[in-house]
Amino acid sequence: MKITVVGAGYVGLSNAILLAQHNEVVALEVNPNIVDLLNNKQSHISDREIEQYLANEDLNLRATSDKDDAYANTDLVIIATPTNYDEASNSFDTSSVESVVDDVLAQDTQAPIIIKSTIPVGYTVGLREAKGTDRIIFSPEFLREGQALYDNLYPSRIIVGDTSEAAHKFADLLAEGAKKEDIDILFMDPTEAEAVKLFANTYLAMRVAFFNELDTYAQMKGLNSQSIIDGISLDPRIGTHYNNPSFGYGGYCLPKDTKQLRANFEGVPNNIISAIVEANKTRKNFIADSVAAKNPETVGIFRLTMKSSSDNFRESAVLGIMKQLTEKGIEVIVYEPTWKEATYGDYKVVNDLAAFKENSDVIITNRMTEDLTDVPEKVFTRDVYHNN
Repeated sequence: MKITVVGAGYVGLSNAILLAQHNEVVALEVNPNIVDLLNNKQSHISDREIEQYLANEDLNLRATSDKDDAYANTDLVIIATPTNYDEASNSFDTSSVESVVDDVLAQDTQAPIIIKSTIPVGYTVGLREAKGTDRIIFSPEFLREGQALYDNLYPSRIIVGDTSEAAHKFADLLAEGAKKEDIDILFMDPTEAEAVKLFANTYLAMRVAFFNELDTYAQMKGLNSQSIIDGISLDPRIGTHYNNPSFGYGGYCLPKDTKQLRANFEGVPNNIISAIVEANKTRKNFIADSVAAKNPETVGIFRLTMKSSSDNFRESAVLGIMKQLTEKGIEVIVYEPTWKEATYGDYKVVNDLAAFKENSDVIITNRMTEDLTDVPEKVFTRDVYHNN
């Protein structure tokens, strides 16, 4: 098959590589630098499996910015464009998805259109009605930044929001590219599949928020967070995963997906969903106040990325903390080696590590690192288990 994947971010590129093991895949990407990198078997994303597969595996994959080339004689189109949350409209900005759908429908093709972008609950049904076609299918993506391809090679499940022959063929393609055997594959109504995506991410956000509030309580009561977390996590119903305190849930997905689900709950009685969004704000306020209480003149931010395996800091939880510290009159400097400019917004970037440590009175790091073990008296972190 010829498969067109629109958008070469975490979702698009990991799907493109997965499918390019057994199919001809064309990645349609507007950024020419990304196109050049992919055509030279290099990744613009920090992801070990993606980098290894591009460099070493026999993939039938190429990238282009030419729509006519990408859509010509295609058998399947996968949309993986960003859908940022728009605070003004209280919903995802789905304009990029709709633009791609219009482009595909204008082509001389009957190729199914698979939406991998995260969208509001009920969006697919409305889009089908608006465009007069039922070949638009939603299939949620479940991956972690930095391990995007791994999570496609070893998927927790495959979900397709349709029961048609095209839906089954698409699920078969994903399973064919995966290394995991006996994958759970679920077919359901598109609106139910959309709900799965948002409820799954909101549950993860809730778990992060829970352990963060536990840690806030322990700090204020003079208790040991790790002792409490160890004690409750050994209950197999709770488990030892996803329990390491942090500065708040961040990254690209959780903040926007929780807000979108809260918006979808309009008119539906709820307490928990709304509280999850508010809990994240409260945690970041508490962290900023805790740092400010140390009376620093200059606070250093060690990495804008919140996880060691990621190079992405869109919606990073520490950004809100930085803003609050600045508003309190505290100078904030940043150490972020993936950022090559002298400033990041209004913040000075100091990528000489020794100078960064010397100039910081307090160093904030979401996760502890060997780079800071020589200045433990300066480090502020809530990292208990030294994992992501």
